[in-house]
Amino acid sequence: MGGNILVADDDAAIRTVLSQALSRVGYEVRTTGTAATLWRWVQAGEGDLVITDVVMPDDNAFELLPRMKKLRPELPIIVMSAQNTFMTAIKASERGAYDYLPKPFDLRELVAIVGRAMSEPKGRAKPSAPTDLEGMPVVGRSAAMQEIYRVLARLMQTDLTVMITGESGTGKELVARALHDYGKRKAGPFVAINMAAIPRDLIESELFGHEKGAFTGANQRSAGRFEQAEGGTLFLDEIGDMPMEAQTRLLRVLQEGEYTTVGGRTPIKTNVRIIAASNKDLRNLIHQGLFREDLFFRLNVVPLRLPPLRERAEDVPDLVHHFFALAAAEGLPLKHIESAALERLKRHRWPGNIRELENLVRRLAALYPQETISEQLVDAELSADSSPFFSTYAQRPAGEDRKDPERAETLALAVERHLNELFRSYGESLPPPGIYHRVLRELEYPLISAVLAVTRGNQIKAAELLGLNRNTLRKKVKDLDIRLMRLPR
Repeated sequence: MGGNILVADDDAAIRTVLSQALSRVGYEVRTTGTAATLWRWVQAGEGDLVITDVVMPDDNAFELLPRMKKLRPELPIIVMSAQNTFMTAIKASERGAYDYLPKPFDLRELVAIVGRAMSEPKGRAKPSAPTDLEGMPVVGRSAAMQEIYRVLARLMQTDLTVMITGESGTGKELVARALHDYGKRKAGPFVAINMAAIPRDLIESELFGHEKGAFTGANQRSAGRFEQAEGGTLFLDEIGDMPMEAQTRLLRVLQEGEYTTVGGRTPIKTNVRIIAASNKDLRNLIHQGLFREDLFFRLNVVPLRLPPLRERAEDVPDLVHHFFALAAAEGLPLKHIESAALERLKRHRWPGNIRELENLVRRLAALYPQETISEQLVDAELSADSSPFFSTYAQRPAGEDRKDPERAETLALAVERHLNELFRSYGESLPPPGIYHRVLRELEYPLISAVLAVTRGNQIKAAELLGLNRNTLRKKVKDLDIRLMRLPR
């Protein structure tokens, strides 16, 4: 390796670490603590690559970056920032940064990024498009969200097909909208269709439109979602619920770039970016013969997994403040929340994910007169076990032993409590289809994992304990992606 790297950061320790790490792999490194010195070096034609912090004592890198790119378009610039938000990643990308790294960063990853940037042909400037950066469409500062921000920033100026996976309520449509609103198709329409919400025999007509007389009740021509999304983005939510016939037609669109309406004969060219999403394991559906493997690979060009809220509990405070601000903007009283209440929210499992948290915050803003939300109020909301859709626990006779404080909680009661929380997260709406299989999956995973831990991974003994055929157990371990858990001693 070889080349000269300019490092700008007001933290002397970071400058030292980067200088030593990059020097060890063969680069010449110059460091500075000010943006003015960095700009003077760049003006003088020094440096083959720049690594800079965003916030400097004398300037902001986002103000300096466009000037550097205008003067030297071929110069790769890597931006680092402790302000780890979605908009930071987007700003870095739009101002021409080669890559963005949140602080604290992985040193080996940074060295690898430098190596890629230095080995690429010079003169290939990344496209940038100034954008209105008001608002914060995706919220969170956790490591999991930082990686998502970086991927989104790279995808903004592309038309690559994206497959978003994650549990219900994790914000899949929000991410799809961010890809559209901050991408090069933002001037076009964003059209969303939920496969699970449309009768299966109408999906093809909804997607591709139909001609007059194509079927009983088709009294006039109707435009489909592809036509409505022309020049923009089509978001196919819950793609796993698409029937096989519609999958075949969608595959042709992805392969040929054209489609025909239901009852039509003339192919119609289409210019639409596809973003798909699913809360199901599509590979499992492929094994069951319910989803086309070739379509999966066409859709899964860029896979993007959204973590459930329980895996990024450190994001809960930011999300709570964000939702309180949104509620206030809609006319509800502005609320504050105690730190102890935030800690209580962070400990909650959030089976309904971000949607459940948002509904809770809106209830707190709307129903309570207190300006400051206390831990007691939050605990009362989270502990309530009533549900408009699932109330067998609450409807049991008053004399049943469920009211006995000495009684240990059984598995059935734990499941009922979990389902009460889940259904409450949907407010007045019905949950999406497939709740039976979702609950079975959530029960099977910890059960099989615990039995495998007891048998130290011996699947023959585990199958005997579970009363399952060995081949059945092996398939479940694979489908559920079960890893051996450690039981407490």
